[in-house]
Amino acid sequence: MFARRTPTPWPLVALFTAGYLAPYLLPTVVGRLDGGLPLTATEAGAVGSALLLSSSSAGFLLASRVERVGARTMARAGLLLAMLGYGGAALAGSVPAVVAGAVLGGFGSGTATAVAATRIAAEPDPHRASTLGLLGVSALAGAVYLTVPHLGAGHGQPLAAIALTALAVWPLTGRLPGRTAPAADPALPGKRAPLPHLRAGLVLAAAMPFWSLVQNSLWGVSGRIGLTQAHLGEAAVGAVFAVALGAGLAGVLAAGALGARLGRALPIGIGTVLIAGCVAGNASATTPTGFAAGQIVWNVLYPVVLSYLIGLAASLDPRGRWAVLVGSAGSLGTAAGPLTGSVLSAQAGFPTMGLVLGAALLVVAVPMTGVALHASGRQVLLGAVRRRGGAPARPVVEIEVDTPAAPTPGAYDTAGPRQAGAAPGSGS
Repeated sequence: MFARRTPTPWPLVALFTAGYLAPYLLPTVVGRLDGGLPLTATEAGAVGSALLLSSSSAGFLLASRVERVGARTMARAGLLLAMLGYGGAALAGSVPAVVAGAVLGGFGSGTATAVAATRIAAEPDPHRASTLGLLGVSALAGAVYLTVPHLGAGHGQPLAAIALTALAVWPLTGRLPGRTAPAADPALPGKRAPLPHLRAGLVLAAAMPFWSLVQNSLWGVSGRIGLTQAHLGEAAVGAVFAVALGAGLAGVLAAGALGARLGRALPIGIGTVLIAGCVAGNASATTPTGFAAGQIVWNVLYPVVLSYLIGLAASLDPRGRWAVLVGSAGSLGTAAGPLTGSVLSAQAGFPTMGLVLGAALLVVAVPMTGVALHASGRQVLLGAVRRRGGAPARPVVEIEVDTPAAPTPGAYDTAGPRQAGAAPGSGS
């Protein structure tokens, strides 16, 4: 008999897409702010950073309030803020109004992402749900990148696309649950349950900003690398980016196909190491072929690792609080990425920037992989034991066996007992 497949949580996938769309479109949003308003490149980048900082602040503020306020109510509030903020910024012609709209819309995006992350963490298969969300946002962002250049100049088109996406997702929020009582700690009646896996969650949340910062440092200056170092024209650079986004869809599909087969530690650890190589190589590319290959391979690997990181954060707390906090921490790195890439490339050049960023990725790969091993129940160090209170990843069946009355000395393995519970895959 075949196992019954869990239904796809399409409202959460749609909400995830609406929340993540703004960061995916950040390069075109910032680029068009620079071209359509009296802003310098640095000032336009600052507006994009303010948008992302507002989004991440929403995650930090709302991580523990989704159940209390209600997923449906909070999702609708976030989508409303996104519609008003991005829509107003798209129609505005003054810099202060555009900035205010971007910040308001960013808070709406962060609110929608917080609800989606919290509810996805409670799904039977959070990795599948987050993978579908990444697939949706990658496809939609790719369509926007291909369409917006044909709609004329100005800053309004990409902002309007985000606002219209929020409007389209609004009807699906009726299928989200309303307000529920927060889970209480059974050991402390009347008090809300504390964050589980505190040390592992803090390590992941501390590493995630640096992981995101590296990705967006390169992304923020990739256009300049293609134009000035790889000697491509503007149209050719745009075509490379379009193909790279299409390759990102392949990466998302690959992550969904792999699912639980490789666990989490291997995709996160090896994937991050491979991305580090792509970052260093792409920043050093001096030919069109090298630049295009680096961008495409990087965009295949990035969503694969990101989907496993989202699943890892979700596995640390079934109520989704770590998923929201880790995602918001990553948004901080996303916001600082373009400025970091610009400063590093200006001071040291693109190849040195790539080496610095690649080395940073290699460093953060170690704690991230360690958290993944801890969450899977595997021993990180020889002789390490699971912390007290950590539940096994899958149900463990205890089998009583008859033991000899007088065991023979030395008959047992001195390495210690094995860990209880099999290591879960990304679908847990």
